[in-house]
Amino acid sequence: MPLPPPWQAIVKWLRAGYPTGPIPEQDFVPLFALLPRKLSEGEIRKLAETLGENGSLPSSIDIGVLITKITNELPRREDVERVRSHLGDLAWEDEDSGNAGA
Repeated sequence: MPLPPPWQAIVKWLRAGYPTGPIPEQDFVPLFALLPRKLSEGEIRKLAETLGENGSLPSSIDIGVLITKITNELPRREDVERVRSHLGDLAWEDEDSGNAGA
């Protein structure tokens, strides 16, 4: 099964850096450190719950600031969108639970 194009580019780049053979084990950790961090589903859920506590939908800046506090890195657009999406899901859940009691 062929690798997706982004992974093919990474493998090509690694092979160019190590043309004589496999990557030495001691180089794995520094190479993985170069990869961008993606928030886990648990972190996304925690962020959305924290941001949703005040009842109003936060801005992208609010989301980005909280991501930076948790990861100590600048937020990725994809992660901001994932939090925003989860916030929308929480709003629907609140409406559903409110309708159930009516």
